Amino acid sequence: MKTSIKTYNPYNGNHLETYKLDSKPIIKEKLLLADQTFKTWKQFEIEERVELLQNLADELYKNKQKLSDLMTEEMGKPILESKAEIEKCIYLIDFYIKNAEQFLQDDLINTEAHESFISYDPLGCILAVMPWNFPFWQVFRFAVPTLTAGNVALLKHASNVTGCAIAIEKLFLDAGFPKGCFQTLITDHENIEKLMENDSVKAVSLTGSENAGRKIAELAGKNLKPSLLELGGSNACIILADADLDKYIDTIVKARMLNSGQSCIAAKRFIVVESIYDDFIKKFTSKVKELKYGDPTKEDTTISCLAREDLAKELETQVQKSIDRGAKVALGHKREGAYYQPTILTDVTAEMPVFKEETFGPVAAVVKVKNEDEAYLTAANSKFGLGTMVFTSDYEAATDRISEIEDGGFFINEMVKSDPRLPFGGTKISGFGRELSKEGMLAFVNIKTVYINK
Repeated sequence: MKTSIKTYNPYNGNHLETYKLDSKPIIKEKLLLADQTFKTWKQFEIEERVELLQNLADELYKNKQKLSDLMTEEMGKPILESKAEIEKCIYLIDFYIKNAEQFLQDDLINTEAHESFISYDPLGCILAVMPWNFPFWQVFRFAVPTLTAGNVALLKHASNVTGCAIAIEKLFLDAGFPKGCFQTLITDHENIEKLMENDSVKAVSLTGSENAGRKIAELAGKNLKPSLLELGGSNACIILADADLDKYIDTIVKARMLNSGQSCIAAKRFIVVESIYDDFIKKFTSKVKELKYGDPTKEDTTISCLAREDLAKELETQVQKSIDRGAKVALGHKREGAYYQPTILTDVTAEMPVFKEETFGPVAAVVKVKNEDEAYLTAANSKFGLGTMVFTSDYEAATDRISEIEDGGFFINEMVKSDPRLPFGGTKISGFGRELSKEGMLAFVNIKTVYINK
């Protein structure tokens, strides 16, 4: 029986730490503490919670270098991207400091009653199951609005970023949040079912794979508990004939290669109109070749290894199966340990793994289409529904196409990205529910109708 978790640096293979798994009595204690803390935390005035948010932002700023180093050690993110992730968490907190009171205030509704309104009451203890690819951002975009709404949280983080999970709990404590407001569980996935069955857990938020989402949704349904699922994606990046490649090629490359391609909202299927195809391949390939692989702790490194060697092997297999079905390698397709060389595949068709599956790494699948109509039809041909991006000089014509794409996001002349000011989430097998903005703050509240007559 497994009793501990070991973490490793994916770049050099070095063992980092060994963490003892929480025993059943410890998990029980944490659940009890969450229950007890919620009873008092929900009584805090919103102004008091917002004050603690400012402390949390200060703690992140003060510890930015140390936290960035930890992130880079555990999952291999280039250090400049790790620092940018911490900065984005600070920006998120600032957004909710400015807007939380407005989002949570009662909504007065005119009816025949003396007074009627909607109040937003917290649910209680919310379980978060989070991935390793953005180990701070994914957690903070869940935790900040959820706690500010008056809930408490339990985090089950990916095992390879256990150090980050522990550091996040410490940040909340150091910021002055009551003990039990935010707790990290050092446990395995086998305990998730028992946690979902526990009366203390009122809802669950998962960011992860399609398979994980199906299991969590099943457990949530079985226990009649709300769930929010942010799952995988195979985002289309449409390059129309009038796209300004010189202006946007850096954005297009970043859309695929950020975080070494390990992002659910990355551009994965590049759908290019034939009249601009050759120019796109030339410029895209040239820019991808400029990416510098190396030690992720060095600030001049722009692309790194994947978070684990098995992930690189899985990506290699998806690419090879696509080659076997006729895809051509324009660049890359070389693996060494956890490193997978940035790869561009052409002659990609809809039945290939790199088109119909999620590729979680630096692989760009390029599809040539005849015209704009075919481009949109090809983009929509996916079981995923996180986001689509379109590059064109005629943004008004692209706007007319919004309803043709069922995704949770539609970005014109920009990469798909999350922004605290805008709701974030997907459709189809990319999940359901929304994080961020006001929608994210109300994801785990009881929307209560209050009706008063004299």
